[in-house]
Amino acid sequence: MPPRASSCQCARRLGAGNVMLKRFFSRSRFDDATHDLYEIIVAQARQPVLYTDLAVPDTLDGRFDLVVLHAILVMRRLRRSGKDGADAAQCLFDMMFADFDRTLREIGVGDLKVGKRIKQMAQAFYGRAQSYGEALERGDDAMLADALRRNLYGTSTPPDAAVAGAGRYVREQQAHLDTQADADLVAGRLTFAPAALPVADDASI
Repeated sequence: MPPRASSCQCARRLGAGNVMLKRFFSRSRFDDATHDLYEIIVAQARQPVLYTDLAVPDTLDGRFDLVVLHAILVMRRLRRSGKDGADAAQCLFDMMFADFDRTLREIGVGDLKVGKRIKQMAQAFYGRAQSYGEALERGDDAMLADALRRNLYGTSTPPDAAVAGAGRYVREQQAHLDTQADADLVAGRLTFAPAALPVADDASI
């Protein structure tokens, strides 16, 4: 199950790192580990190969979906790491939506509409967490491809090779996360597998 939509209790003192995000959360309730996890997720979601080789739309919707996809993979892994992992997943969820709220305000969404948009984004997150999670639990490549086509590529018509490549990428990231120690993940020492995964050789994007 994905984290619930409620505030985390990350009370550890913030250190000197994570300058990029901390300037947006100057009085953040989130600890260093949460900042580290979220920064790494956002950086991975911005890898150019995801928008070129895998043909994810380079739009607000496409970028949102890539952040959500990577966050779901990390949260699923964290929640298999005991109570500390579940708590870390909740803090990560809360920070992600705090950042979405900030982004909406920065692009000019009015205060009266932000709450509605955040609710819609949360519903989108939970729907994606369920569909991706079910496909990954079953090891069903066709189900995963359908979920990616509906969500990651929801605003476009991607080549079949791109969808297949995205499915391979997701499974590779899940396998990579499974190799990482619980303590490292909870402490924010997250890594992803390289993003440069080729699509099918017999198709052109």
